[in-house]
Amino acid sequence: MTDPTDAATGTPPAPRRVSIEYCTQCRWLPRAAWLAQELLTTFEAELTELSLKPGTGGVFVVRVDDEVVWDRREQGFPEPTAVKKRVRDRVAPGKTLGHSER
Repeated sequence: MTDPTDAATGTPPAPRRVSIEYCTQCRWLPRAAWLAQELLTTFEAELTELSLKPGTGGVFVVRVDDEVVWDRREQGFPEPTAVKKRVRDRVAPGKTLGHSER
């Protein structure tokens, strides 16, 4: 398999990393893993990495390339569609999310 490249410049695309930090004390691993699966399925060609980061103190934060796109403390628990839209806006702005955008 060859490395994907930008057709216009011939250079590889910038790495796009997503991390989901979740509270181990609250037992939010299943929720984080489910959201990770949703993002990996939707953005399989756009993401180079997705990590689950154990944390404490009620944390549930989604980041794209170290930029916070969702924080449970400020916005509550996310619906997958809301997070997908925010991730899409950073990694693939022209991508349609199909029926989930309606």
